[in-house]
Amino acid sequence: MNVLSLKPAEARKNMQTLPSHWRTWITGKMRPRAEEPPLRSELFSIEQLARHAEELADHHQVVTRRGSNSLLDRLEQNEEILRAFNHTTLDISAGRRLTPASEWLLDNFYLIEEQIQMARRHLPRGYSRALPRLLNGPSAGLPRVYDIVHELISLADAQIDTAPLSAFIAAYQTVSPLKLGELWAIPIMLRLGLIENLQRVATRLTLARADRGLAAVWVDRLQDMAEKNPSHLVIVVADMAKSDLPLSSSFVAEFSQRLSRQSPVLHLARSWLEQRLVDQGLTIEHLVQQESQTQAGNRVSVSHSIASLRLLSAMDWKEFVESLSLVEKTLCTDPADIYRTMDFSTRDHYRHSVEAISLHSRFSEGEAAQMAVHLAADGALQKGYKDRTAHVGFYLIDQGQAMLGRLANVRWPWRTLVERNIRRFPLTFYAGGIVSLTLLATLVFVRQA
Repeated sequence: MNVLSLKPAEARKNMQTLPSHWRTWITGKMRPRAEEPPLRSELFSIEQLARHAEELADHHQVVTRRGSNSLLDRLEQNEEILRAFNHTTLDISAGRRLTPASEWLLDNFYLIEEQIQMARRHLPRGYSRALPRLLNGPSAGLPRVYDIVHELISLADAQIDTAPLSAFIAAYQTVSPLKLGELWAIPIMLRLGLIENLQRVATRLTLARADRGLAAVWVDRLQDMAEKNPSHLVIVVADMAKSDLPLSSSFVAEFSQRLSRQSPVLHLARSWLEQRLVDQGLTIEHLVQQESQTQAGNRVSVSHSIASLRLLSAMDWKEFVESLSLVEKTLCTDPADIYRTMDFSTRDHYRHSVEAISLHSRFSEGEAAQMAVHLAADGALQKGYKDRTAHVGFYLIDQGQAMLGRLANVRWPWRTLVERNIRRFPLTFYAGGIVSLTLLATLVFVRQA
């Protein structure tokens, strides 16, 4: 039981012991999402991660239609909660003991802010809407790639490394291939997931802080009564019983530790607490140990999240995407054996062409790339491997693009058709535009004259 489990009236009564800005934050910003636990579960080896990724891919049901952009709203909520946590921690840190996880968050808040701004900059509103979305599960409506990295963060306790990440994504694609846009979205989604994890830990830390503050208030009341009128100590204990206190591990650990440093006359309060816990099948020792384990787990989650955010900025994501892209592997089988020798920007241009063909046809990106390879193979058989028709680029960005479009039954939007005709007949459009404007201006002048 914790602060969240109290009835509204009781919660408001207990919150009166806290600073006003702290009460506002706890009862306002943080409460709606306080029940979400940190992304922490049983740690998996790389082999276990691969098997879990295959099971996850088999479970996912995906839809490609455009959806809402809830990730940016979620990022803004996380930012507000983390900022509020930082402000309240700074306000009370003087003369108060902070947990290790709180110190980590406080010391690295500048990095968290940088990562939030970077995530917002690299996630334009139209980008996440175009990503395939889930139809089932707790993440229904969210991009599939977000749920994938969300699962990985949980299984790795926010400790992201290149090898487990690559193994997880590669295993997932053995069952359900990811689009190029999804692969490029992985670093953004990892940032969002790690920020989400830090928010969840910060929320738990604030709840625990509130419970510890409440315990300190009651111990001070008991001590004050023990010094002034010990015979009335039972009245304070009775008030505690009526208040339906949150018997969370944070409250019990703080309450018992403070009592142990006070006068022995306060043993009545400890006896009452022990009896209350016995009624729930708990003990003080068990909850103190649980609080210690919780603080250690929070510290590890925060430190792993911070380290992983630093790693994201240092990783070579171009190499990561190309090593895992099934489209890249297909195009590397170019019969002319030219594609693999090109620079990154040229290869990326080819891959964007594959994306466009897939977007406007019923074929996947891998199938569209395979079609280009087959056409190039036919060209090599007819005209030789040194002819331009033996290169996949002829069908992706050159004159053979119309042939590939017909094979894939592509329905190009009118803007694309206009742009393609302009590039195909540039002189006609340039000269025709000049002649048309000249004639129009002449007719207007003659009419005015």
